[in-house]
Amino acid sequence: MKRLKQLLLAITGLFITFMAQAQDVKKVEMADMMRSNGRIYVVVAVMLTILAGLILYIVRLDRKISKLENGN
Repeated sequence: MKRLKQLLLAITGLFITFMAQAQDVKKVEMADMMRSNGRIYVVVAVMLTILAGLILYIVRLDRKISKLENGN
């Protein structure tokens, strides 16, 4: 199990570095416009709210499943 975790961590690290190398250096007009209008912060806030909600849901679901497995 430990070896599997190490392998997954290594693959994830390689994937992240590959994606970082694949980023294009061109300017994105939409991002510049949203940044200049201050709307980018709204987008980031919505994304963080959705991510926090998903994490909270997964944690609560894990607790419920653990409780059922242990037999209350």
